[in-house]
Amino acid sequence: MSRMKQFGLVLSGMCLGVLFSLQFAANANKEAASAAQLPVEEVRSLAEVFNHIKQLYVEPVSDKKLINDAISGMVAGLDPHSSYLDEEAFRDMQISIKGKFGGLGIEVTMEDGLVKVVSPIEDTPAFRAGVKAGDVIFKLDDTPVRGLSLTDAVKRMRGKPGTTIVLTILRKGETKPIELTLTREEIQVQSVKSKLIEPGYGYVRVTQFQEQTTADLEKHLEKLYKGGELKGLVLDLRNNPGGLIDAAVGVSAAFLPPKSLVVYSEGRIPDAKRKYYADAPEYSRGAPDVLKNLPKGVRSVPMVVLLNGGSASASEIVAGALQDYKRAKLLGIRSFGKGSVQSIFPIVQGETGVKLTIAKYFTPLGRSIQAKGIEPDYEVDETPNGSSEPFYREADLNRHLANPNDREPEVQASAPRPAKSRPQAEKTEVPVRFEPAGPEDYQFEQAMNVLKGRPVSVKPAEQSAPAEEASAPK
Repeated sequence: MSRMKQFGLVLSGMCLGVLFSLQFAANANKEAASAAQLPVEEVRSLAEVFNHIKQLYVEPVSDKKLINDAISGMVAGLDPHSSYLDEEAFRDMQISIKGKFGGLGIEVTMEDGLVKVVSPIEDTPAFRAGVKAGDVIFKLDDTPVRGLSLTDAVKRMRGKPGTTIVLTILRKGETKPIELTLTREEIQVQSVKSKLIEPGYGYVRVTQFQEQTTADLEKHLEKLYKGGELKGLVLDLRNNPGGLIDAAVGVSAAFLPPKSLVVYSEGRIPDAKRKYYADAPEYSRGAPDVLKNLPKGVRSVPMVVLLNGGSASASEIVAGALQDYKRAKLLGIRSFGKGSVQSIFPIVQGETGVKLTIAKYFTPLGRSIQAKGIEPDYEVDETPNGSSEPFYREADLNRHLANPNDREPEVQASAPRPAKSRPQAEKTEVPVRFEPAGPEDYQFEQAMNVLKGRPVSVKPAEQSAPAEEASAPK
């Protein structure tokens, strides 16, 4: 079995870290109908294997299971973000984009037969119990994870709210497994949070990009401006795994001049070649402009955007656009590096589906984030002594797509990378977390220094070069 069968469904409370866009389906199906022809010999081989299993395998196997497994393997072999969605997974995907689902609140993937945590969702059972990005789950209650599919593992993590499950995890730097008992909840993620730090300085955190994120952002900004004009604003995208592309465009539109180019995508089919602008039809889904009551000062207030290795996909779209236009300074750690677009294609009367990578996206200045990420203007660790950032990024995933600007082969099979050395604290069963924008948030402290013109403590000799000057990208 290959190292990474599939990368992240939103399963058992997993955030949707992909760009979800059904409008590609119609034209894509037309192209497929005209261009695709079944290879007879290969299909004959598939039928022969199917027949052998049906007749000779030691135990009976249903036709449905064999076909579903064949489809799943075919799609999973493409890249880490393409996957087959059976009935339950397809239903979960539809629910998750609305930001309400049941489970533990963790975004997960499968690696080497074990479940690996991409990111815990803020204010969920997993987050409160101290689950961290990079943790490896190798036992669910008394059941070893190895040998289970990602879907099967997540089904075990699901359950009625109020019931408990024991996660046994391995963590980098810990000598013994850690057991955490979590109580399942109905997860309803609040994607936007805000607070007035002090008179004149506001803070907004976007935890993921959902259907209501743009409208919610507008309401939070209105609230912040009720006390008067702001002198500075911090936009926190740390550990935000992404979500809907129109929500990313909407968040960007709140801070950029109207009709500015936010992001564009390139792919094989015509509808995969798109430009997304800071324009109401792009982010309001046909509804009235959800940013119509946006305070005027929002588009000119000095800004700092916080990001880290858990900032992916839609988060990188926003950060890249604001950096290209020099609308904000970026501070933190290099982002995850997911620069591909996924689309969901319903099949079998809309009860199942396939999630396929159909395009790559680019910032307004033509930068590809794929397998590289966004470099901050100020590189600042989580603490003065280093960062406990996620242990891998897009470039570390097996079969990841190459960055098109590098002119490398299209798909990369990554070898394991050596672990980075970093300061290690004494072992604790549940790690202490700092409150975002709280007194122990070192990156936020440095962001406030930027806004107030004070010295910023960046990593020595590692501050990224400023973004190229943006001249009204088209």
